[in-house]
Amino acid sequence: MVPRVKICCIADKQEAWAAIRLGASALGLVSEMPSGPGAISEEAIREIANEIPPGVSAFLLTSRQDVSSIVRQQKNTGVNTIQLVDELPLGAHQDLHAALPGIRLVQVIHVQDEGSVEQAVSVAPHVDALLLDSGNPRLEVKELGGTGRTHDWTLSRRIRESVSIPVFLAGGLSPSNVRQAVDCVSPFGVDVCSGVRTEGRLDAEKVERFIRQAQQGVPQ
Repeated sequence: MVPRVKICCIADKQEAWAAIRLGASALGLVSEMPSGPGAISEEAIREIANEIPPGVSAFLLTSRQDVSSIVRQQKNTGVNTIQLVDELPLGAHQDLHAALPGIRLVQVIHVQDEGSVEQAVSVAPHVDALLLDSGNPRLEVKELGGTGRTHDWTLSRRIRESVSIPVFLAGGLSPSNVRQAVDCVSPFGVDVCSGVRTEGRLDAEKVERFIRQAQQGVPQ
């Protein structure tokens, strides 16, 4: 299976269209976070999401943990996918599905240890996909993505083998290591932010190399 490519931390319409033209199948739009790069206003997210064509997913990255706030964000931005970068209380995923029919939920798992595998298996039945990242929500100021660090891909492979829903791989990916990551984990998709940027801006040459490496040797 050819891995999908999600380009995250999209800053404006120009970056969105550049990523789409180069072959991205999903865009990540980052709302307010406790730390990390790429956050933009909900108004900016709405403007970008309104222009994304059918067939390309618009992911809203949210650090909110209460259902009502997440529902408000989706209504304000009009995205078709919500990427939950922090843990939610028990039952919250079901409540979100009920409140937002047709909106896909992607739960981030910050891969740190054996507990991450257990967490992924526990939450998988309640969401549409998982995204495996390298943050650390245990810190006083939570890291919920955009760290530029890789994690233990053998744990990510175990997660991918243990669940029956699509798994995206993120965390420190770049044109130089994405082929190795795909070979190790065999994810449904890969997700990149800083690895395809130069001085903070999306770099078309890096995006092109990233997508080529991610999909190299995979039957079309």
